[in-house]
Amino acid sequence: MKMTRQPLILAASLAAVLALSACGKKDDSASQVPAASPPAATAPTAMSPAASSAPANASPGMDASTSVTFTSAELGSTVDASNKILASGTSFAPKDTVYASVDTSGTGNATLAAKWTYQDGQTVHEDSKTLNASGPQTTAFMISKPSGFPAGNYKVDISLNGAQVASKDFSVK
Repeated sequence: MKMTRQPLILAASLAAVLALSACGKKDDSASQVPAASPPAATAPTAMSPAASSAPANASPGMDASTSVTFTSAELGSTVDASNKILASGTSFAPKDTVYASVDTSGTGNATLAAKWTYQDGQTVHEDSKTLNASGPQTTAFMISKPSGFPAGNYKVDISLNGAQVASKDFSVK
């Protein structure tokens, strides 16, 4: 009897978890979760506050009834499960992981990109993500270097459909 009770409890628990996970918001987390193992950067990076918060226009060829717009960008060393910065900052240690958390709104398909550069203009890392938005969402970009970034000033430029929408400066000390 114990052998049949355990599978029944397991099956009931699994059914409850599946039912609860189906409730709530839509699953658009695949485009929001940072990669499990980020690519190693070859140079340091830094971020500063967004230079612009103006919405980006939809790229040519997109349906005019859909548009995704930039809302805000923030830098920090950690993000939560929703890709929101837990503690924002503009100064990082050489071995810190630096995150850029970008909020967008609207609906439709769009390409969000981050270009990280060092003070001399050298590109440290570039990354882009395709959004299939159905409302507000937060996307995280990250950069890290296990051996540590050189001290200096860095910048991340955020673009939406090829048009720059924000620039954040930061430093590594």
